[in-house]
Amino acid sequence: MTSTSQANPLELLRSDVAAWNSQREVRDSGSVSLVDADLAGADLAGANLAGADLTGADLSGADLTDASLAGANLTSAEFAGAVLTRADLAGAVAHDANFTGAFLTRAGLRDADLTMAFLTSTFLGHADLTGADLSGAYMTSAFLGDANLTGAILIGTYLGKANLTGANIAAAVLDGADLTGVTMPDGTEAG
Repeated sequence: MTSTSQANPLELLRSDVAAWNSQREVRDSGSVSLVDADLAGADLAGANLAGADLTGADLSGADLTDASLAGANLTSAEFAGAVLTRADLAGAVAHDANFTGAFLTRAGLRDADLTMAFLTSTFLGHADLTGADLSGAYMTSAFLGDANLTGAILIGTYLGKANLTGANIAAAVLDGADLTGVTMPDGTEAG
């Protein structure tokens, strides 16, 4: 049996999140490279992945409840069906990332870069998207009930059939956004 000190970093993360977090704390390593890592279906609840490079990583179906991904590079990462409830993604870069069908309930996405991201049928209820850049993102049928989109950039974003009931869209930039069939914050349907 491999000891935690000898374990491959990816295997350590998959098998023992507490040990992973302790090791990151001790080493204060800042950025860690998990480029193209296969973490599909992994239980990563509470994992400290802040500042990690997860470019192209597969986290589909993973449990990232309460995980920290603040400042992480999530470019082209796969999060389809993942659970990111209360996850911290503040300042994360997620160009072309796929969050289709993911649960980001109460997730912190303040100032996150989600340009060209896929958020189709994604659940973002009560999420904090203050200042997030969602330019060109695909948010078909996304649920954004009671989400905070204050100052968010949604230039050219496709929001067809999204639900924004109760969402705060104050100062949000919606230039060129497709609002076909969108349920607006006041409960009315956009044309």
